Amino acid sequence: MPRYTGVNHLALVTGDMDTTIRFWRDLLEMPIVAGLGKPGYRQYFLHIANRSMITFFEWDGVTPCEEKDHGYPAPGPAGFDHVSIGVETDEDLWELKDRLDAAGFWVSELVDHGFIHSLYSFDPNGIAIEFSCYVQAVDIVAHPRLTAAEPSAVTLEGPYPQKGHWPAATPTAPDHRRLYPGEGHEFLHTSTNAWQTEP
Repeated sequence: MPRYTGVNHLALVTGDMDTTIRFWRDLLEMPIVAGLGKPGYRQYFLHIANRSMITFFEWDGVTPCEEKDHGYPAPGPAGFDHVSIGVETDEDLWELKDRLDAAGFWVSELVDHGFIHSLYSFDPNGIAIEFSCYVQAVDIVAHPRLTAAEPSAVTLEGPYPQKGHWPAATPTAPDHRRLYPGEGHEFLHTSTNAWQTEP
């Protein structure tokens, strides 16, 4: 079985990289670990945790998505590009390629991106998926790189969070903190399980 390691990176689209970097790097404090691009195109990876990342593409003509409630369908523009699922080694990529090919799904060749090796396909819903493993000799989390031909002005400030662009947060007082039940909250209050047997 392939040794999945979680989501490698979630790839989204923006029409304004500077505003996006201000939010993700400066407000949420996720360092930029890789910046790629050429004239008319940019892509930046931000470190989430461990070796999980979110990445943004910037193209001319992209407009923001209309906000909608989480998990509810809505027509119109979307900001999702593809999801990359991390695996441990190239051997896992080859196993996935063989499985997808045998099942009749279109699947790419393995692609060497320098810091990750990737395999591309689509799920039955047409969702673009990627499987990626890190190149051990190139650690962009420890040593961020920016090779974009036309980096944005905000990006040139550096990979690490820049202070002073957002108001300071006021901590919520302990007696005002509440947890509200959400989807899955029922797991805490019932022993019912549709899977009655352990694997």
